Amino acid sequence: MSEEPPAGGGVAPPMSSYGPQGAPSDLSASFGVAPEPEPDSWHNAFRALRHRDFRLFTIGQSISLIGTWMQSVALSWLVYRLTNSEFLLGVTFFCAQLPVFLLAPLGGSFADRHSRHRLVLQAQVLSMIQALLLAALTLTGRVAIWHVLALALFLGCVTAFEMPALQALFIHMTGKEDLLGAISLNSAVYSSARIIGPAIAGLLVARFGEGLCFLLNGLSFLGAILALRAMRIPPSEPPRRESSWRHLLDGFTYTASHGPVRWLLLVLATTAISGNPVVVLLPFFVGEVFGRGSEALGFLVGAMGVGAVIGTLVLARRRHIGGLPRVVLLGAVAMGACVSVFPLFRSYFLALAIMPVIGFSVVRHLTAVNTLLQVLTPDTYRGRVMALYSMTLVGLAPFASLAAGLLAGRLGAGRTVFLGGVVCLAGAGLFRWRGAPLLAGR
Repeated sequence: MSEEPPAGGGVAPPMSSYGPQGAPSDLSASFGVAPEPEPDSWHNAFRALRHRDFRLFTIGQSISLIGTWMQSVALSWLVYRLTNSEFLLGVTFFCAQLPVFLLAPLGGSFADRHSRHRLVLQAQVLSMIQALLLAALTLTGRVAIWHVLALALFLGCVTAFEMPALQALFIHMTGKEDLLGAISLNSAVYSSARIIGPAIAGLLVARFGEGLCFLLNGLSFLGAILALRAMRIPPSEPPRRESSWRHLLDGFTYTASHGPVRWLLLVLATTAISGNPVVVLLPFFVGEVFGRGSEALGFLVGAMGVGAVIGTLVLARRRHIGGLPRVVLLGAVAMGACVSVFPLFRSYFLALAIMPVIGFSVVRHLTAVNTLLQVLTPDTYRGRVMALYSMTLVGLAPFASLAAGLLAGRLGAGRTVFLGGVVCLAGAGLFRWRGAPLLAGR
């Protein structure tokens, strides 16, 4: 590893050390990263792969995430086949996401007190066991809905501990210099798997049933596990001794007292909640507004994924982090504008054209927030702060989905999606007024 952060992570730089306009060179220097005179280029987009540990991680994730998305699609079909209930379909995903909201802070505390590398490895093993159990029950014809819900809840608990450790591990794989590129490339891998995995699952479920998808997902974890075992992450310095409860509360205190971190999480919460209705209600628009079927829905979701891949690769071209507050702001504005006009479309092809723009904007916004949170946070707090990132991004999803459904029943799908876009634009405006000046050091 070319640039390992110092043990303990040091302290966050004083906000007054930022440049007056948040210039890239000043902001980069404040984070301990040398300013880069060279312009952005496609050569830089893959620069993070020069680090052996990140290269291994990316290979393992490329295999594992395809399996993960295969299981997600197959699980939806299995629940609907077993119950013919949209309600239980929602309950299944609620069970998978709720533990992230409830347990992520505890997972972040664990990530700051124990080896993040070991935590991620153990989580991958447990996720593999979950998939293989689901495969065994399905292939033998013994699966029942309570099995599915229990295993979804189990996987949600594993995710609550894995996500903070995994997010905090990136900087140990690449150092600060290539952190932005690493997070961007990982997002590109995730978005690509979101396109490939469901397509494969659709073919396999139709021909062989859901069980094979679960089995292949379980086997796909072997790639990630072998890659993690081959990595050479040096052990971090043990944290100072303090009670688990005080350590947990200290993470909340740190976040609440640091304005830039607090505002980044707030704008993330706004975009995560307000962008949810368009995803949840997309099947309604496809069927009722555009008069099309499931194939059209797949193309819309795929188009959003294509935009996300392009967005992450374009962002990975950057060699500096100074302009990221602007990326956060513009991503939220573009997302809010696109979501606001989406209900006005009566043409399927106009909707198909705007979905890549939404995917492009969302993923750049999320990647920029992720990177800024990591470089602003000392290593001793990074796990707990990234737990709040996970809690905001994933843990709020079931509540946002529930709210979208309730509002759509009262206001209609179009007005609900439009309202989400307005809320997103309001959040972006608030971030521009209060959050961006803090990040720029004004």
